[in-house]
Amino acid sequence: MNHTRRTLLKTLAAGAAFSTLGFPTILRAAGQRIVVIGGGTGGATVAKYLRLLDATLDVTLIEKNAIYTTCYMSNEVLSGERTLESLQFNYEGLKAHGVKIVIDEVTTIDYEAQLVRTKGGISYPYDRCVVSPGIDFRYERIDGYSLEVSEQIPHAWKAGPQTLLLRDQLQAMPNGGTVVLAAPPNPYRCPPAPYERASQIAYYLKQHKPNSKLIVLDPKPSFTKQALFEKAWTELYGYKTDNALLEWHSADQASGVVGLEVATKTAITEFGDRFPAAVLNIIPPQKAGKLAFDADLVDSTGWCPVNKLTFESTRHPKVHVIGDACMADSLPKSGFAANSEAKVCASAIHALLNGLEPESPSFSNGCYSLVGKDYAISVVGVYRLSNDGKVIESIAGSGGTSALNPTAQERLFDASYAYSWYNNFTQDVFK
Repeated sequence: MNHTRRTLLKTLAAGAAFSTLGFPTILRAAGQRIVVIGGGTGGATVAKYLRLLDATLDVTLIEKNAIYTTCYMSNEVLSGERTLESLQFNYEGLKAHGVKIVIDEVTTIDYEAQLVRTKGGISYPYDRCVVSPGIDFRYERIDGYSLEVSEQIPHAWKAGPQTLLLRDQLQAMPNGGTVVLAAPPNPYRCPPAPYERASQIAYYLKQHKPNSKLIVLDPKPSFTKQALFEKAWTELYGYKTDNALLEWHSADQASGVVGLEVATKTAITEFGDRFPAAVLNIIPPQKAGKLAFDADLVDSTGWCPVNKLTFESTRHPKVHVIGDACMADSLPKSGFAANSEAKVCASAIHALLNGLEPESPSFSNGCYSLVGKDYAISVVGVYRLSNDGKVIESIAGSGGTSALNPTAQERLFDASYAYSWYNNFTQDVFK
């Protein structure tokens, strides 16, 4: 890793106070009401930063769960390197910033009346509303899979009980069993995460069940940080050897999983190949979260179209959509991207409430993947709004990845930075 990229990663990990754009002077936004729906990374960040921008704003965050569990770093639960509890956060930090926390479930958004209605029977008026609904799954794209079946054959793509279920299945599997992981097609939450998961499962098998094997079935011909992952797999797990703990089957070899037999835990590919498993982990195709559909915020793609300057929905005015559910072009669907979008959205709302033009934003994304003990790889990118204001595009020459052939010290640095990144990042979001 070169010095410049390491410095940039450390800056991102520190949660640079207000992303990469300035904020206008407070004028007349005092007392205006913003309702934020969804207390994940995006929602928590936008609520906090709206209050930091103007402590007179009335900001209410509505979230159905009192505790939030981060998906990022959750793959370490599978290898036994981390507990699920270490990934959990409450909203006391946001309360300290003056955000009103409501533990309830939103049922409808009344756009004409500018009201958010909840399952608890209370309505919350808004001048601006921010929706951060996360993702949901297209179970129907895999024959035989469903929400109910996922209680037996987990996706574990929302950290929590599913993560523990997959961990327990790995622990109960006999030495010599086969694990099959079905990766999802694009677009989906956190592009490197299926391959980090494969790495963490392989690490667990190497330590506890060395006669076992992991097979990754992928509908894509390539994936992010592929050279770095494959280098790590070769060094750690005998990748592409006769004794490999881990195999990756690309679209050219096996194609993606399109069906399964629950009773035999058999994954079936588009080409008709069958892969029976002792443990089967299917990560299905994805779409915007259920509320986005219920609230008519999605288009035919299954994702939420937004004005890239403000993240205001192009379907309903005064409602903004951030995080994995929105369409953000080159900016990946990730926790760090959601955090960056949230800060841009907060700035835009603040400007709009003050009768100002929002500034053209830039965005950042940083991601660490833990591939083994004291072994992490990383990628960082910086993005901008195009001159015509329509597309979020990568800035040429910005960012980069870990070195393909690092020194031992550089490898340890990346592993150390991965944990520092998580601690600093979650501090920025929830504290």
